Amino acid sequence: MCWSATADLWAGTAIASVGAVCVARTRRRRDVPLAALPLLLGAHQLVEAQVWRNGGGTGPATVAWAVIALPLLAVWVPVAVLCAAPSHARPRLMVPLASGVLTAAVLAYSLATRTVRADIRGHTVGYVVGLENGRLLIASYLIATVGALLLAGDRWLVGLGVLVTVGAVICSALWRTEFVSTWCALAAACSVVLLGWAGRRPAYHPAGVGI
Repeated sequence: MCWSATADLWAGTAIASVGAVCVARTRRRRDVPLAALPLLLGAHQLVEAQVWRNGGGTGPATVAWAVIALPLLAVWVPVAVLCAAPSHARPRLMVPLASGVLTAAVLAYSLATRTVRADIRGHTVGYVVGLENGRLLIASYLIATVGALLLAGDRWLVGLGVLVTVGAVICSALWRTEFVSTWCALAAACSVVLLGWAGRRPAYHPAGVGI
């Protein structure tokens, strides 16, 4: 989320471009889901640009934003990390994966049965979903996403998890003031980290070396 339609449009285009480079640099198929994450984040920014243009409301752009932000990311991140993680880290990644699947199911049901509304609040957009047990869902969402990164067994991904944790606290504090939204800056920073990660991943070898 950025502070205007124009900012979201430029940020989304830039982040998606980084994502395309990430995927192009990927040398192992199982790294593709994580390398493609910036593409998803970029698309998310572009969708919100349309939410800004619509003045908020309950239209298709608002629903698409919520679907990406809530159930899709809740399951995409732990699955992508599990695919890319070294074999010794995979057993412990079952916890964030299970959390992500359950969270995504609850969030998908909520979006299917409730109206999602976007409200323009100063230089931010607020989304109202009306979730029950909101705090529990937030905790489960964080276990699935941030938890997967922190347990990934890869120093780049652990660093990304730390960046997301610190950045989310800062962005959330600024967003609550309705002065400015900096989530797009966090998404951009995460995309750059993933670009570095993709460029340093070992190539696939049929004999199993580097897999």
